[in-house]
Amino acid sequence: DVVPEEFKDYIDVQLLKKTRDYTLEQSRFGFIESIFGNVLVLVFFFGGLLNMYNSWIVSFNMPFVLSGVVFFLALSYANTIISIPFDLYSTFKIENKYGFNTMTWKLWTSDFIKSIILSTILIGITTSGALYLMKASPDFWWFFVWLFFLLFSIFMMYISPYVIEPLFNKFTPIENEEIENSIRDLMKKVGIKISRVFQIDASKRSTHTNAYFTGIGKVKRIVLYDTLLKKMEKSEILSVLAHEAGHWKKKHVLKMIIVVEAMSLIGIYISFMMIKSGILISIFSIQNDTVFASLLILGFIGGIVSFPLTPIFSYFSRRHEREADRFGAEMTENREAMATSLIKLSKDNLSNLHPHPLYASFYYSHPPVVQRIREIREQQ
Repeated sequence: DVVPEEFKDYIDVQLLKKTRDYTLEQSRFGFIESIFGNVLVLVFFFGGLLNMYNSWIVSFNMPFVLSGVVFFLALSYANTIISIPFDLYSTFKIENKYGFNTMTWKLWTSDFIKSIILSTILIGITTSGALYLMKASPDFWWFFVWLFFLLFSIFMMYISPYVIEPLFNKFTPIENEEIENSIRDLMKKVGIKISRVFQIDASKRSTHTNAYFTGIGKVKRIVLYDTLLKKMEKSEILSVLAHEAGHWKKKHVLKMIIVVEAMSLIGIYISFMMIKSGILISIFSIQNDTVFASLLILGFIGGIVSFPLTPIFSYFSRRHEREADRFGAEMTENREAMATSLIKLSKDNLSNLHPHPLYASFYYSHPPVVQRIREIREQQ
């Protein structure tokens, strides 16, 4: 591979090789982890383990809702334990090797404990709520469960910036007053109201860079990684945020939520019909007919059925990214800053500059970065 023309002033052949090595190592490790996980799932569902596990839960004779919570929590804990060695290798081996990881063992342990507690609370709330509705309304639970998850998701989107995210990062008002004023001026021009502009201590975990919006409704909060503030010029930071603003102004997030929720409603109704028929319990030879086992089987089937939709979602996501790029370049009136911000993001994160076209078209949520830069610079 050769260094793309757009990157010749920023990376050399050695850094390109490092980028390729990082991509390959991440891909190989991800493939091994995926194979391992898929084998375990197949053994669990088709090797009799699901039936044994389901019967074991039933043997405790717990109330319906409590049984379901224990059923799914125990599986969540098992999955977490299995993932520990993979997470440790990825963080302390691969990310260390390429100069990204800054996390200490103490911080990793703290994050792990917080994540366990948080997932326990969230699984407990969602599972108990859904099972209560299933028991209270046997014929219409499919609608009420869908509505419950929708409202809970909106609630979580609202409280996450105030309750959950601060558990893992320290949010402080941005220190650079000049950049903050420029951000506020840009957002005013775009037509987005912002309450606060924060920077977070992302550098305590990684050298990766990022920025994002949070908030529901018309008022947003802007969050910048401290790593981004250190590595980019003001014009480039504004370009990154103008791109994010483009997603909001073009209603990309809302459109995706509507599509996902519509598909979820259809999926939950199909699940309702299949559970009612009892066909799942019969096919998988489950001795004790429980809703929990049926729901788990439906989750397994849903993952397989939804896989062919991946390239479709990827296509629309890439289209949204192009729209946001064009919007950002128009709002800042600085296409070159938009281009160099992408170059620096790619360089700092060792992004793959030569992805295979078929792989990119199937999996990539963003257009390949070289293509994005060319389109921005050629924008009329």
